[in-house]
Amino acid sequence: MRLKDKVAIVTGSSTGIGKAIAVAFAHEGANVVLAGRSLSKMEEVVNEIKASGETAIAIKTDITEEKQIKELVNQAIARFKQVDILVNNSASTSDRELSVAEMDLDMWNMTIRVNLTGTMLCCREVLKSMLPRKSGNIINISSIAGTMGHAKRSAYGSSKWAIIGFTETLSEEVGPDSIRVNCISPAGTLTDRFKEVTEGRGMTVEERIKQTAFQYSLRRMANTSEVAAAAVFLASDESSAITGQNLLVTCGFHMPSPGEQASKSA
Repeated sequence: MRLKDKVAIVTGSSTGIGKAIAVAFAHEGANVVLAGRSLSKMEEVVNEIKASGETAIAIKTDITEEKQIKELVNQAIARFKQVDILVNNSASTSDRELSVAEMDLDMWNMTIRVNLTGTMLCCREVLKSMLPRKSGNIINISSIAGTMGHAKRSAYGSSKWAIIGFTETLSEEVGPDSIRVNCISPAGTLTDRFKEVTEGRGMTVEERIKQTAFQYSLRRMANTSEVAAAAVFLASDESSAITGQNLLVTCGFHMPSPGEQASKSA
């Protein structure tokens, strides 16, 4: 077990990538603290983990609320004595595609508040216990949208670009204290949310995958367990010499060239 007896907080862990990371960490021997807004969904994940004889608890947390983040970390330490790993997976996105000229300020502010400020606050609170111990591991979940421009996605893209920069900066700050900080950037991933959005557009998942497969070198999208495997690697001693890095888990996603797009549209 690569994470035996480690204590890990995973935010945004009721569904999707966060859930997959929480389950994978538990399978590798970690004591997992699930954090998110839906306590009922997180308790379902906790029950799934416990059914396999592993350890997890759920703490309802809104990462836009500073007080709740402090309480999350305090409860985790009260239960398990320490926090070894933090995964910042909570994210805010919107189905609305707005140009900068049309931007709704409330949507912009909420996206930045959850994706970037929430990440910073969670890091700040766990570092209060990691720094004295000179030990810890932080994994921030960004996105392929944080590595390339996407029209009408400026709020989300800007927040994810910022997370990558924040990761590199924080790794420089805490590296001398033996704390590693890395980032994972998935592209399109097969989650329940992906299915909901796809069906909301009047398409099946299979139809959408077929429509976009040419954008992926592997001609497919990653699943949540593949992103979770990357998180396990970065959380484990297998990556002990790796910090300040952004690991792309994208199946080779790339923006189509004009020629590719024209060929696809023909």
